[in-house]
Amino acid sequence: MASRSDFPATLLNAPPSARLKHFQEFTVAHPRLVDTKDRLLAAIRECAPNSVIFVLGPTGVGKTTLRARIEQILTAESLQELEADPARLPVVSVEAVAPPSGNFNWRDHFRRMLYAMDEPLINRKRKLGPESCGPDVTFMPGPKAPGGEYHHAVEQALQYRRPRVVLVDEAQHLAKMASGRRLLDQLDVIKSIANRTGTVHALFGTYDLLAFRNLSAQLSRRSVDVHFCRYRVDNAEDRKTFLNVLCSFERQMPLPEPPELVANWEFLYERSIGCVGVLKEWLVRTLAAALGRGSAKLTLRDLMAQALTISQCEKMLAEVTEGEARLTESGGARSRFRLALGLSAVETDQNTPARVLQRTLPGQRHAKRDPIGTPVLAHATS
Repeated sequence: MASRSDFPATLLNAPPSARLKHFQEFTVAHPRLVDTKDRLLAAIRECAPNSVIFVLGPTGVGKTTLRARIEQILTAESLQELEADPARLPVVSVEAVAPPSGNFNWRDHFRRMLYAMDEPLINRKRKLGPESCGPDVTFMPGPKAPGGEYHHAVEQALQYRRPRVVLVDEAQHLAKMASGRRLLDQLDVIKSIANRTGTVHALFGTYDLLAFRNLSAQLSRRSVDVHFCRYRVDNAEDRKTFLNVLCSFERQMPLPEPPELVANWEFLYERSIGCVGVLKEWLVRTLAAALGRGSAKLTLRDLMAQALTISQCEKMLAEVTEGEARLTESGGARSRFRLALGLSAVETDQNTPARVLQRTLPGQRHAKRDPIGTPVLAHATS
């Protein structure tokens, strides 16, 4: 896998800040990112307008990059609609901020959503629906307004702006709540807004979001899972793709001598656990340090100096392994569910498809062949 440079040769004469910016802005359209993007777009386009989509994955797998790509695609698709209706927004994107107090602040979150919709720049709008004949209303509440006013303002703004989807990054922070408040209450707020405005909500987060998945039957039937998983070295195709990603990064590093990333792929996989986002952040740190010293080449020692520690990687791997296991349906779970429905259980094997096990009721014979005719006894001869 010979390495070559894919960046402009003139970049080598640019200041270190410009060279670093070039690498920071480079994004690898690797297969896992493309596949997850396609599945998420299909969910946004095809699911019911009041649905909630859970985009789940390890920390550093590239969910923020995915969210930015979805924004770009939906905006490009909506250009004609925006020309005909300038008040409309193709997408609303906001990050759920971790609260300093430990309790998620809905008032702050709603205010950030209104800013994301440019509501502070619009003083007066008319209400939609039956109230449209009434007086103009101000969508942006005052700085001391109670949370309920912000909630109502967000609903009004979404009805007026009619985005195709609301994207919420770092949505696992919604789980931070006051003692005594139920987890279901937190997600009911999102569900209520999605229902009242008919707007799809996509929640991007770590596997901590799994706590929200099956809080109620109503939410389960209206939710869609999109799993953004890491690359696994025990899978030959994943290993090949990871090497290709490293090769792409090699070609985009603006250094006089190309770095030997592919040659050290095992160490790079070890300290990124197969997450491209973690890998990219690590390489950016390493390149910044090398450029700061005026180095012409990025070495293994440079990579080791900026790598995450083993304890950090162990913590990430433990969370990822648990999350992946919770997303995997076992044959035993399916059998229990089928029995609860009154169906036959299933038997699964790693190398064969699941087959249905015939279940007999109490007192019912197992199927077997009965003897027919008169048995012939063999007589012993002397």
